[in-house]
Amino acid sequence: MTLSTGVKWDKLSFASTLYLCPILDTLLERAPLQMHDELRLGLQEALVNAAKHGNSLDPSKHVSVQYAEVKGSYWWIITDQGNGFDVPHECGVSPNKDDSGIMGDCGRGLFILHQIFDQVHWSSKGNEVRLCKRFSRWPSLIKNLQMAWGTKDTVVMS
Repeated sequence: MTLSTGVKWDKLSFASTLYLCPILDTLLERAPLQMHDELRLGLQEALVNAAKHGNSLDPSKHVSVQYAEVKGSYWWIITDQGNGFDVPHECGVSPNKDDSGIMGDCGRGLFILHQIFDQVHWSSKGNEVRLCKRFSRWPSLIKNLQMAWGTKDTVVMS
């Protein structure tokens, strides 16, 4: 899929399931290896929310994901076929151990999304989330390190 901006978006769709390993592997193929664990956690949280809470694990309903690299940022748009929800406005705050109720309506999963991704935008209906992670410094840094070490597969950073 190519949007009017000329960016080629890849797309995948799957029946509501919690078996997400191959889907996550596909969504992370182009992301820097050093960020895979963090992004896997965030994407897994978003996909579980879509399949479990959005689609109620109904195998006749699908979760669709559009994803692309756009000018040093990676974008994932995750949509479920559920009724959506009222998106809370205060998920980005940092929990304090003295304030056990700080997350309120946000919930652990939405809090995680706001900690991992640079941008988290929900549709007005609440059944689609747009996630962005900026890597503008990573591609050139990784390329330079790969050239210095003479490898494309392994980069050691300290």
